[in-house]
Amino acid sequence: MAPIVIVVVRFFFFLIFKVHRQVVRYTNTTDVIKIFFSCLSGSLFIVMLNFVITRIKGFYIVPNSVMFMEFFITLVLIIVYRFIIKIYYQESKNPSKGRKNIVILGAGESGLITKRTIERDNASKYNVLAFFDNDPQKIGMQVESLPIIDSSELKSYLSENNISFLIIAVQKISNAQVKAITDTALPFNVKVLKVPPVNKWLNGNLSFKQIKKVKIEDLLERDPIQLDLSLLNPEIVGQTIMITGAAGSIGSEIVRQLLNFDYKQLVLIDEAETPCFFLQNEIRAANQMKDVHLHILDICDRESMELIMQKYHPSVIYHAAAYKHVPMMECNVSSAIKVNVGGTKGLADMAVKYGVKKFVMVSTDKAVNPTNVMGASKRIAEMYVQSLNFHQDTTKFVTTRFGNVLGSNGSVIPIFRNQIENGGPITITHPDITRYFMTIPEACQLVITAGAMGKGGEIYIFDMGKSVRISDLAKKMIQLSGLTLDKDITIKYTGLRPGEKLYEELLATEENTTKTTHKKIMVAKVRTYEYETLVPEIEKLIGMQHESQYDIVAQMKQIVPEYISQNSEFEAIDQQNKHS
Repeated sequence: MAPIVIVVVRFFFFLIFKVHRQVVRYTNTTDVIKIFFSCLSGSLFIVMLNFVITRIKGFYIVPNSVMFMEFFITLVLIIVYRFIIKIYYQESKNPSKGRKNIVILGAGESGLITKRTIERDNASKYNVLAFFDNDPQKIGMQVESLPIIDSSELKSYLSENNISFLIIAVQKISNAQVKAITDTALPFNVKVLKVPPVNKWLNGNLSFKQIKKVKIEDLLERDPIQLDLSLLNPEIVGQTIMITGAAGSIGSEIVRQLLNFDYKQLVLIDEAETPCFFLQNEIRAANQMKDVHLHILDICDRESMELIMQKYHPSVIYHAAAYKHVPMMECNVSSAIKVNVGGTKGLADMAVKYGVKKFVMVSTDKAVNPTNVMGASKRIAEMYVQSLNFHQDTTKFVTTRFGNVLGSNGSVIPIFRNQIENGGPITITHPDITRYFMTIPEACQLVITAGAMGKGGEIYIFDMGKSVRISDLAKKMIQLSGLTLDKDITIKYTGLRPGEKLYEELLATEENTTKTTHKKIMVAKVRTYEYETLVPEIEKLIGMQHESQYDIVAQMKQIVPEYISQNSEFEAIDQQNKHS
């Protein structure tokens, strides 16, 4: 009688707790907990049944001592059986032969979850061998039968073992550390992956698909900047702010940064319809479209810009609208002058007319000792707004200069990534060409900070770090993609493009800098120009829209004597000036 009662009760409670629906080979902690409570509930039910029967009939259906032993025996047997099946399935049905080996950096909770995620989702493809950590209390210990090895031994371990992937599972890790780890792994053809922050896990659970390859941007970016809110709030809170070029790489990120402040209104200006559409959708998705006004408009349309200024009366303008591609502007000189010079001058004049408090111009390192039309046009724009700053007392004009930004529209990294995906070749103009790089968020944070710091007339430059050889960047991108240079993909050198420098400067040789309260922002000491002397020359330049490119560039060189063309048809003007 007793065995029948036990079997019936166990069967009933297994149905209640749905133990029969658990897939044995995927047994986990949650399943074990359910099994425990189903066994405990069954045993307690029989004990209660015993209590009732003894009061009525005077005997036990099942002795309580037997139930106590049966509870533990049943629980242990079911759990052991399940884990034997699970291990058999993983080891026998999915032998380690053919599986790719993985090591995990970080033996904390994130590392352990990463291991379990791999085993749950892809046990048949991957084999986790070890953890690496620098915590002395963990080194030498084991986690779920895997050793925890000192991180300092990573290089020797990778050299001695056939490892396919190294997964960085440390939640708080600096960009410099990620770069050092990647530099250690890549020579051994080990692909480096990174676990995303916990707040980006799907419903609080890590998915194997979320563990992504380390990208070149991860290796070039620097630690995030802490914004000084005491400096920024008076400039932004309660203010109407205009951003030109708002849908571009820099302009859109300035918008994202400003959305975090309690502004009065954001007035966004850009002439590119599709990028404006995507920016509007992004803002709406974040439920932040209130008090944001987006206008598809060319800043050179003076009449329309006047109407916008009359309607909104902005207090601050971030001027990011410009033509920026060197080869394109070398062939379209009139367009460079129309937008970069004429558009800036018209907007700056309106800023004074309508009482704008501060005008922050986004410039470029290519304006320093320019060798091309684009850089020279930006330098002329710098000269105008700086001279205008000292010509009136209404508006403070501030200029910011920085180099290339990672991932901006048309920059080398998206181009290289597309070329790699298409099987190559990667095209580079020269094997020795170098560039400075900065992430878009960092650049825009510095623009906003410098704008707030500015008292008027400054040209701020940013600490861009070390210059990067573009060929080295391409080679590292090939490695990060798991490919081999000259085997899977090649690099082709095409020669310098018109107006292109081998290296970019942040300051002209005649300039020096002074420090500011921000370690990444400096003020360039540059020659200033008299407004009355400069304006006629610039107006003459703007009025030459329909003249030959040669004559327009000659006038640019008249305004910017340090503008010496390189690898360009306009070098002839420099030769002519030398002999005149």
